[in-house]
Amino acid sequence: MKAITAKEVEQILNEGKKLDIIDVREVEEVAGGKIPGAVNIRLGLLEFRMQELDKSKEYIMVCRSGGRSAQATQFLEYQRFNVINMTGGMMSWEGRVE
Repeated sequence: MKAITAKEVEQILNEGKKLDIIDVREVEEVAGGKIPGAVNIRLGLLEFRMQELDKSKEYIMVCRSGGRSAQATQFLEYQRFNVINMTGGMMSWEGRVE
């Protein structure tokens, strides 16, 4: 499983580059703040919403601490998506939130 740190994600975004980020936390968790531009698809719905994703893109998976996003990464890898887990999740995020 490929992994990226929260600091690396923040640096890429600060360089003005676009990332496709999927936040798999629950709606009430995301209400407390998410990485700008991240799309919320909670883990329990990922299987049913994966047709919304593009296999030609690379997605960064995010959750609170990195556990649920690792599950999501493994699941999507098995479905042949190009995905990276953000280790440490939002607990490690120091950048701005929306």
